[in-house]
Amino acid sequence: MATIYPVILSGGSGTRLWPLSRAMYPKQFIRFFDDGDPSFLGATVRRLPPAAGFAPPILLCNNDHRFLVREELERAGIAPEAIYLEPVARNTGPAIAVAAIAVAARDPNGILVVMPSDHVIDDGAAFADAVRRAAAVAASGRLVLFGIKPSSPHTGYGYIRCGAPLSDGEEARAVDAFVEKPDRATAEGYLAAGTYLWNSGIFVLHARTFLDEMERLAPDILAAASGALDKAHVDLGFLRLDGNAFAAAPAISIDYAVMERTQKAAVLPIDVGWNDVGSWSSLWEIADHDESGNYARGTAIMEDSTGLYVHSERSLVAAIGVKDLVIVDTPDALLVADKSRAQDVSKIVARLKSEGRREHEQHVRNYRPWGFFETLSTGPRFQVKLLHVKPGAKLSMQRHHHRSEHWVVVQGTAKVVIGENEQLVRENESVYIIATQWHRLENPGKVPVEIIEVQIGSYLGEDDIERTDDIYHRAADETK
Repeated sequence: MATIYPVILSGGSGTRLWPLSRAMYPKQFIRFFDDGDPSFLGATVRRLPPAAGFAPPILLCNNDHRFLVREELERAGIAPEAIYLEPVARNTGPAIAVAAIAVAARDPNGILVVMPSDHVIDDGAAFADAVRRAAAVAASGRLVLFGIKPSSPHTGYGYIRCGAPLSDGEEARAVDAFVEKPDRATAEGYLAAGTYLWNSGIFVLHARTFLDEMERLAPDILAAASGALDKAHVDLGFLRLDGNAFAAAPAISIDYAVMERTQKAAVLPIDVGWNDVGSWSSLWEIADHDESGNYARGTAIMEDSTGLYVHSERSLVAAIGVKDLVIVDTPDALLVADKSRAQDVSKIVARLKSEGRREHEQHVRNYRPWGFFETLSTGPRFQVKLLHVKPGAKLSMQRHHHRSEHWVVVQGTAKVVIGENEQLVRENESVYIIATQWHRLENPGKVPVEIIEVQIGSYLGEDDIERTDDIYHRAADETK
């Protein structure tokens, strides 16, 4: 049996799950139901583990998420084969080409199983078994994708029209056609016909076969991916793809670039409890409802209400006499939507972007490789934040030109450098940093350090930072 290489794509922004999912902390990193559960990405990396005979995973993500990805792998206790950093967004076609080139170079008979990082699969054992069966089909020269038997006339999924079985008794079938997301009436027709499957977006590909088809159908993508990989360089264990070469690739999905044009596409029906969690209504579908069909995380009182999805991180939510609503309350944004319009949340995100608002990009809590900071209060010429620094982590040596900072340690012991002076600052002790002074914060201990930071000055933007000696090798435009 050929070696199977899990390839996980973690470049999405999850706009339809705003306001929890945001550009700098998208849905694959969020624990929607319980803080003790793995994130979507964490569950994905555990799905086909090396302990079960699969190769270590290959991940592709953007630069902003690289430390979040590594943290999820560490939590899962899985060392990856590689983490590739995409310098620009180019959709799934170029990303999968990079992974296929890398696998084929070391293992000409290698099989890729390409998975989004944000899907839910309830039956992991059945999924692993399906991957092995699909790998056998892929080894025979087919490009395989998983199809899901429709349970409803869903208008948010693409569909596959199944053709004839590949051989007698074979459950894999040829693909007759790929169909875009249909309207309601068309989707009802597909459901009644019984010959259509939902397109799961999960592919099982013989690396060499896939590259041969890409050379024939999309040589420009292959050339750009090859150039980006040839010129890639290692940075703190990540592999940075060459920016100029990768940017030359067209932004196109694997579906449009190859799968819809090849004669080698095959579909394998699977029943594994799949959900792509593409909207709040999808999350409601997989949540544990009460007897009225309501789900709530946080504090909520629902009176004479049905079919609600409530998520509150801030305050009590009270709902009276309403039905089929999504209510998501975060410290800086509140979403109230009809569940049937959940797909339209991305329109709100587009408006936020066009109006130059930050709510589409960042939470009040902003994650960094050293921990996080959270804005507690702002006003004219002042800002108050909570800094949480992980054990052993430290910020860059930095200075600010327009603000001074007062730090009060409320948990742990911090090592603070200000100019030429270094000191330990313990709980209930404080330091003051004048504008333009070079300074650094470090946690030398084994418990998190938490600090209340009061900023005072004429400009308090995160881009007022000059950095040197950064252990995380961040670019000048990466804040904090």
